[in-house]
Amino acid sequence: MDKKKLLRIILTAILLVGAVVVEKTMGLEVWQLLLVYLVPFILIGYDVIGEAVEGIMKGEIFDEDFLMCIATIGALLIGFLPGAETEFPEAVFVMLFFQLGELFEDYAEDNSRKSISHLMDIRPDTANVLRNGQLTVVKPEEVGIGETIVVRPGEKMPLDGKVTEGTTSLNTVALTGESMPRPVAVGDDVVSGCVNLSGVIKVRVEKTYGESTVSKILDLVDNAGENKSKSETFIAKFAHVYTPIVVCIALLLAFIPPFFGNSYMEALPVWLNRALTFLVVSCPCALVISVPLTFFAGIGGASKRGILIKGSNYMDTLANTGTVVFDKTGTLTKGKFEVEAIHPNNFNEKELLHLAAHVERFSTHPIAMSLKTAFGNEDDGCSVTNVKELAGNGVTATVNGKTVHVGNSRLMDAIGAEWHQCHKAGTIVHVAVDGVYVGHIVVADIIKEDSQEAIGSLKELGVKKTVMLTGDRREVGELVAQKLCIDECHSELLPADKVSIMENILKAETDKEKTVFVGDGINDAPVLALADVGIAMGALGSDAAIEAADVVLMDDKPSKIATAIAIARRTIGIAMQNVVFAIAVKLLVLFLASLGIATMWMAVFADVGVTVIAVLNAMRALNTKQVDE
Repeated sequence: MDKKKLLRIILTAILLVGAVVVEKTMGLEVWQLLLVYLVPFILIGYDVIGEAVEGIMKGEIFDEDFLMCIATIGALLIGFLPGAETEFPEAVFVMLFFQLGELFEDYAEDNSRKSISHLMDIRPDTANVLRNGQLTVVKPEEVGIGETIVVRPGEKMPLDGKVTEGTTSLNTVALTGESMPRPVAVGDDVVSGCVNLSGVIKVRVEKTYGESTVSKILDLVDNAGENKSKSETFIAKFAHVYTPIVVCIALLLAFIPPFFGNSYMEALPVWLNRALTFLVVSCPCALVISVPLTFFAGIGGASKRGILIKGSNYMDTLANTGTVVFDKTGTLTKGKFEVEAIHPNNFNEKELLHLAAHVERFSTHPIAMSLKTAFGNEDDGCSVTNVKELAGNGVTATVNGKTVHVGNSRLMDAIGAEWHQCHKAGTIVHVAVDGVYVGHIVVADIIKEDSQEAIGSLKELGVKKTVMLTGDRREVGELVAQKLCIDECHSELLPADKVSIMENILKAETDKEKTVFVGDGINDAPVLALADVGIAMGALGSDAAIEAADVVLMDDKPSKIATAIAIARRTIGIAMQNVVFAIAVKLLVLFLASLGIATMWMAVFADVGVTVIAVLNAMRALNTKQVDE
């Protein structure tokens, strides 16, 4: 909060009370009273007058400072007209209340910025770097790629890299909005901005500070205001057209009606007063201030939940989402294979997994890794020899003297093993021992825990269609779509096919219903860029996601998509509340002012009072907890 402005407001209020007492008790002349009231008026209004003069010099005449100066200076001088009553206290009070409204606006914006900066309090101050066997404290910008840094418990991770020594848990709440600590050990990637909770770790730096996750996110948040929403753009254009029209109407209101009275000079003060009241009411402060502030607060509220929206224009689009298109792998599924079922054929289930894991023990293929992980105990003394990889079909090896083949149905056909189909969808790994079929193992990409909740929440929000795109086999894609109740599924797609399908979806959409694409941001950049809004999820540490998408979800939860849409709709709703409220009150008081019914006090409420109410309402957009209720 601006303490100097607050002090000026308090001093002006005291001086205004003193001036009123002087006016009531001392019987001064009008010009003497003007001097008395000029002291508090100049104290509270010198900066507004300065801004108005600066605007005139720049050619930007019709702003709220200009209108306020005309109205208050006019109120100070109107008492010098024949038969007119003085309005010195009103003039000072209007300026005082205007500054009070500005103070509220500054406070609200500071509060919003503090909320974001507290959330984004991830910028590391220093890094402990190992150089020549000594630990040196330097700025993160001074650390090069390949150097080793040491991060102690309680310290922020200064740079992106890979753990080379030690284990710990990381607090990622500032990045993801989630409070669950993330365990890391040797070989794991870590990103800047996390807080080390427990152990001391050494990290080999893999990105300079300028390319680090924390730097990219801070830039994203700082620049979020550059992409203006349609509502903000409309309000700015509206103010530039509206304000000169209002000034012209006020001039006509002041100088034309007196011609129709008995005495022009007698009627002039009355109509001047009405025109001045009209000017005070007409200030578009509530609209110009509250609408951008609402979007700013909405972006801040979303970032608290680990949802980074790159500009308020994307809020407009998100609020009108009609179709959500998902990539499957890594978005709705975990993107890593797990053994889902073991179906032996007159064979022991454990032994079947044991043989498959041993044959695949030297492979780094994701399916092989899932088999080894499921078995868990490769070092059990078994003899594994003659390992051969059969390109495109599988692997064969000798395990404890038995020839074991592990692979697809083509491999089984090649060795004459009588295999059979599996009723479950997924990748089927067939196993044969000495040419005899002994069963198969179903390996599948597991659906994320909250994917079903995500689709259900989108339908509750009124999203009309959900679509899934995948390069996986048709039966696998359709099974996932069926489990999640997705409306439309396209399988066995190449990257170019995804772009083609997205183009067709976009052609079919209406102006009021936009299309959102959700992907992992690594291999979906073309489709992310093509959609009305591209949402990248699981972006913790992903440069491609942060750069390619319009909205970035910093964790792996697809349920955050519905949260982002709900926040956008709530933010738009608050902005529209402010627009309707401000315009309704202003039109009413403007009408009363033109009839001479509205007083200067009513005008003050219609301008500054409405602005304060609108600003306070805008601050509700910071609180995103209500979207879950």
